Amino acid sequence: MPELVIAKNPEPDTSLPYLLKLPLGDGLVLKVKETWPRTGKLYCHPADWPDEPEIVDSLAVRSCTRRGAAIDLLLERSRENRSQFVMTRVRGGREAIFWQTRNTAKQARPMAKVPSARASGVEGMMIDVDSRERYPWKFSTQQASTERRALPAGDYAVRSDDEVLAAVERKSLADLVGSLMNGTLKYQLADLATLPHAAVVVEDRYSSVFKLTHTKPAAVADAIAECHLRFPTVPIIFAETRALAQEWTYRFFGTALAEHEQDVAARQRVERLTHQD
Repeated sequence: MPELVIAKNPEPDTSLPYLLKLPLGDGLVLKVKETWPRTGKLYCHPADWPDEPEIVDSLAVRSCTRRGAAIDLLLERSRENRSQFVMTRVRGGREAIFWQTRNTAKQARPMAKVPSARASGVEGMMIDVDSRERYPWKFSTQQASTERRALPAGDYAVRSDDEVLAAVERKSLADLVGSLMNGTLKYQLADLATLPHAAVVVEDRYSSVFKLTHTKPAAVADAIAECHLRFPTVPIIFAETRALAQEWTYRFFGTALAEHEQDVAARQRVERLTHQD
């Protein structure tokens, strides 16, 4: 079983007296002030593992996984078992790592840019519109431009190079009900589920389902619930109006692009830290 190994830092007169060795890659080594972030988040600094470490503790690890700009650590113990290492930037743009728990974390997004009117700070967003889409959204009130192309899934998408990062299937309530009842929506959801991020966005309210007259509202509601259970990675979002549906999609795409950028930067940094000579 993988372990979190804690050792004494052999450096003299250091303010970070402990070393952590995380079971990530070839081993991520960080020096810290304490052995657990109990009263506040702890600053971490990359370090080298000594040839003859003085071990303080070895803790069994249930999982150690990098998700974007954060590393989630879950220990095999009942208390003080969940924590997170967040890669971020501090004043002056310097990279930093902080070790935190849910109780010590402040509401801050890892490696996030300063919020602005743009979706997640993304500039010059290009949104692909499926060539078969009739009367497409133009995103004229958002800071984005559109380009027609054939999409493998969904009506709208954003890409990094040639890879689709996120896609949205647009539906009116009538389209949603029709595709639910004839079974075509499940095929669309199956295609969307193969992408990193996807959603179905409905230009209406969920309450409108229960005002249907030609289809049993309960049958539609049950079909929507079934889709959520079968395809949990592809939510069905009721955005009320066409304008709000566009806005939600724009923000969704902006977040997907920003998260991808953060993920690439974090992956590269972890690879550097875990493959030091």
